[in-house]
Amino acid sequence: MATIPLTMRGAEKLKQELHQLKTFERHAVIAAIAEARSHGDLSENAEYEAAKDKQGHIEGRILEIEGKLAAAQIIDPASLNADGRVVFGATVDLEDEDNGAKVTYQIVGEDEADLKQGLISIGSPIARAMIGRSAGDVADVQAPGGVRRYEIVGVRYI
Repeated sequence: MATIPLTMRGAEKLKQELHQLKTFERHAVIAAIAEARSHGDLSENAEYEAAKDKQGHIEGRILEIEGKLAAAQIIDPASLNADGRVVFGATVDLEDEDNGAKVTYQIVGEDEADLKQGLISIGSPIARAMIGRSAGDVADVQAPGGVRRYEIVGVRYI
């Protein structure tokens, strides 16, 4: 199985979700199934079917998270020394060459990505365009509206 890059924050977030699912969600759905069973005929019991579906989703998510954590390569951006290059975990300051807009993104794993918080996935077009580049370089990003050019203003490992 291929390794899955995660920041320390992302790994902790997955561990917390796994704990929540195993200790609370799993027990709540078992209780809901027992309650629905007590209502009698299971063949026409919508509550029972809904609870069983929810149980399947919870168990599937538990397996997914456990698999990701088992295959995780946890990277601490603060301990990186990439000589100013953009790598996984780096925080990058960009300036759009068309309109001068400045943005800051941290490159993180797929599960951690949240654009509103400035966290972009390693698999996103903008991250792929920046990987390996340094401050002063220009990254051409293929966007739905055409190619966008961003100058890399700064690279930090925090």
